[in-house]
Amino acid sequence: MSNITIFMPSLLTLTGIPGLESVQCWIGIPFCVMYLIAMIGNSLLLLIIMSECSLHEPMYIFLGLLGITDIVLSSSIVPKMLGIFWFHIAEIYFDSCLIQMCFIHTFQCMESGILLAMALDRYVAICYPLRHASIFTHQLVAQIGAVVTLRAIILVAPSLLLIKCRFQFYHTTVISHSYCEHMAIVKLAAENVRVNKIYGLFVAFTVAGFDVIFITLSYVQIFITVFRLPQKEARLKAFNTCIAHICVFLQFYLLSFFSFFTHRFGSHIPPYIHILFSSLYLLVPPFLNPIVYGAKTKQIRVHVVKMFSSENPP
Repeated sequence: MSNITIFMPSLLTLTGIPGLESVQCWIGIPFCVMYLIAMIGNSLLLLIIMSECSLHEPMYIFLGLLGITDIVLSSSIVPKMLGIFWFHIAEIYFDSCLIQMCFIHTFQCMESGILLAMALDRYVAICYPLRHASIFTHQLVAQIGAVVTLRAIILVAPSLLLIKCRFQFYHTTVISHSYCEHMAIVKLAAENVRVNKIYGLFVAFTVAGFDVIFITLSYVQIFITVFRLPQKEARLKAFNTCIAHICVFLQFYLLSFFSFFTHRFGSHIPPYIHILFSSLYLLVPPFLNPIVYGAKTKQIRVHVVKMFSSENPP
């Protein structure tokens, strides 16, 4: 770090992927393809769920909320990232950087909350099938959506205020990252960052810890119930309704924990590996979610085939 400090910079510079500058233009191609597939897939998923009355059930409503979250999350980082990779537009206004940071962390938190809501929905549907309709009413689904959104805003907003109100002097204006992430911005400050680091850890462990524990407990109960079913066909049918969600849950949290721990404790890991994985952590879930749910959910598969066959009659 330099001894020179900068007072309240108006512009910051994103470097992209340090160490891979010469091949960033090529890295941008698969990133762009994943982004386009994520946008098309999630938009198609939303269109099907909104247009088909038979899909206006809690599981599909949560899936629609997940699609909206994925669209906003990927759109908040990929256009700027491709601008860095392809057109060398590295500068970003300080306030725009903070807004991007808030969007990323807010919608990450919302995605985690929606995955928890989907796990609880499957738990009630399999363990208490006769009571599912009376428990998971549309009113409860709306309340869960509101709570998930408010929780994300309430937890992420203080991190923005802590940066805006506490920091005036910065060591540098260069962020060695491809997007504006909380710790990447905090590390620029020339002042005591302990409070910001502690709060960042608190939010991460509050959200991920709470959600992972309850999702895991839900699926433990689901598996116990499923394996107690007397008929093999009933076991397979019940288990099949959970496969897509388990796949989405695993890929989201495995990438999340890898990115989190390498960022804080992986000092021996080359920076480009950390940044590549942290970028993939934000890109892969929006890309995979519509593919996984489209492939594993029969009702969605049927409506996709119906949509395209009606648009292209023989």
